[in-house]
Amino acid sequence: MEITDIQALIDALDQSSISELEYEKKEVKIKLKKVVNEAHEFSSKPKEDFEKNDLRNPTLGVQENDSKTIHQQEIKNNLYQINSPMVGTFYNSSSPTEDPYVKIGQEVNENTIVCMVEAMKLFNEIESEVKGQIEDILVENGELVEYGQPLFLVARK
Repeated sequence: MEITDIQALIDALDQSSISELEYEKKEVKIKLKKVVNEAHEFSSKPKEDFEKNDLRNPTLGVQENDSKTIHQQEIKNNLYQINSPMVGTFYNSSSPTEDPYVKIGQEVNENTIVCMVEAMKLFNEIESEVKGQIEDILVENGELVEYGQPLFLVARK
């Protein structure tokens, strides 16, 4: 069996709805498994949930106003907002048994790792962009976060 044959099997598995493929011929045995993306579970919401978040729904405007309020508060209080650069799961430490990267009141510098956001099984370290002190942590460990969602408020130094 050639490498191109194996690649063709991998491509066929990727493009199909099956999650596992076994191939056996003479002395060659190949077993391929596809990781099923668990994010689909979160995106397949009932119709009522979708309608609640419809752009025509006035409650969405309230959420936008809350975001604007936080932004105005930051400017007034000289706070810097660290936002999520992607959609994913927020983690405050590298493992459940480790201490959090940062706590409220902790001093941070530029490039200090403040959390990780896991997206598609890849863990992305998020760094502070400013020097200062963590004033507030706006999300809980394990919480799903959206692109641009505020994660931390940092008082600039």
